[in-house]
Parts: sequence; C-alpha cells; structure tokens
Amino acid sequence: MIFRSIASGDKRIVMVGNAEDPIVPEVIEGYRTMGALSDDEAIMALDQSVEPDLRRACRPFSDNAGFTVAESGVYALLMDDELALELGARILGSVGGVFVNADGYKKSIPGPGVGNYLTVGKALGLARSILGDERLRTGTHMQSHGTGTPQNRVTESDILSRLAATFGIDGWPVAAIKAYVGHSMAPAGGDQLGAVLGTWHDGWLPGITSIDHVADDVTTDRLALALTHTELAPDQRHAAFINSKGFGGNNATGLVLSPAWTEAFLEQRWGKRAMSAYRNQAQSVAGTAHE
Repeated sequence: MIFRSIASGDKRIVMVGNAEDPIVPEVIEGYRTMGALSDDEAIMALDQSVEPDLRRACRPFSDNAGFTVAESGVYALLMDDELALELGARILGSVGGVFVNADGYKKSIPGPGVGNYLTVGKALGLARSILGDERLRTGTHMQSHGTGTPQNRVTESDILSRLAATFGIDGWPVAAIKAYVGHSMAPAGGDQLGAVLGTWHDGWLPGITSIDHVADDVTTDRLALALTHTELAPDQRHAAFINSKGFGGNNATGLVLSPAWTEAFLEQRWGKRAMSAYRNQAQSVAGTAHE
C-alpha cells in the first residue's frame, strides 16, 4: 500500500487517486441487468408517485432499491511528516492505517461475509491505541460505504453497530456521502475522504438528507445515523473512518486523523521549535499560493 511505502521510507511523496466515468450505456445496462441500480420505476414505487424524485435516487440506510452510478476524479498528495514540515505543506490530516480483507479464500465471491467486520475492527483497534478510549468513543465518526442498496443497509449497519458495542461507543455519528454524489466506483473512497476533510475544515457532518426515515431492517443500536447536518465540536473531530465494501467480497476500512491531532502528534515527535518553524513556512507557502 502507498502509506506503507511512505512509512518504510521507500517513498517520500506520492500522488494517489483515481478517476472513472462509467456512465455509458454498456455499464449502465450491465448493472441494470444485475438488478443493482435504482431506476425510475423503482423510485416511483418507493414514493408511490408518478414522477421519480431523482435528487433522492440514492437512499442509504432507508427503504431503497439500488445504487446510483456516478462519475468522479479524486487525487490526494501524501508525504512523510519530515518532508511536510520542511516544505510548509498545508496539513489536511494523516493516514493512521488502512485494512483490507476479502470475505473468502479468493477475492471474487458473490456476497458479503465476515471481511468487513475484520477491517472495521482493526481500524477501531488502531484508533484506540493512538487516541485512547475516551477520544475514540466521543471524538470519531464513520463515513460509511452507504450505497443505498437493500443488502448494504442491512449488512453495513450490523457491522458498525456490533463493532461500536465492542469498543464501547454509543451514539457513533455515521454519514453517507453517496446520498449526494452517488456511487463513483473506484474513486468512491476518495469521495468519502473529501467529505471527511470538509467535516474537519467546516465542523459539519453532512446529513443523509435524501432519506426521511431509517428502514426497519437497519440496525441502529449504538449508532447516530446523521439524517440532518450535524455540527461537531472540536473535541468530536479527532479522527474519522472510511468504510468500503467492494464487489466480490473486497472490503477496506481506513483510519484518518484530523489536522489538529496530526499537528499535535508532530509537535510531540519533532518538538515545539520545529513546529514553530513549520508554521512560519506554511504561512509563507499559503501566501504564495494565493498570489
């Protein structure tokens, strides 16, 4: 993985990302044939209406009928901490770790299994070792996979609820950015990362505003599904998790640490003098960028 290359010293700076434009007839027809898409007829049936409400096509954790294909391009610049300080780079956060697990002996099985329980559990365990129990319980949120499919709403909510109970979390804020942007396939994790960075910058967790209720088969114990925009205080913004449940049983969960927590860690590692020099350099770099 990219972050391991940086941690090992093999790479010092890496541009990582993806772009995909799958809205073409062949792809859409393939997903439609699978029965995976939320089409006009399904949306009208959900609402008992004669016109589809396309702004609410993707409905994570509610009564829904499938996902909505989207297009996206997301790229992030990663570098080791020493280089970031030296260059005065604007620190948006840091990668704590990424855990990947397939549901079976091969990465092509047809349905969800135990793999995502393992990845979420490992990410939570790492967060606890970094942040401590209290900050984990009160200072994190989950940017869920949240596809808007009947199967995802059941499986992912059960995973998050069970792991929240295991780690003593109650009222865990859960968001689903696909309610706004749809499912962009390969760059979907980047969409989620962008939402997390925006939450840290502005202090608001985007609500799942495409839904007006949570489906009866969704597990809500220990979870606070954000149906409306939720303001998070600074002590609620230590870290976030990004969850992904891929086709064929591939699962991944990432832990991302906030810029405030990252800078606190850097000061602990490099000292106050180094951080003071970094902030001076960062101010100069920001000024140059705005010229």
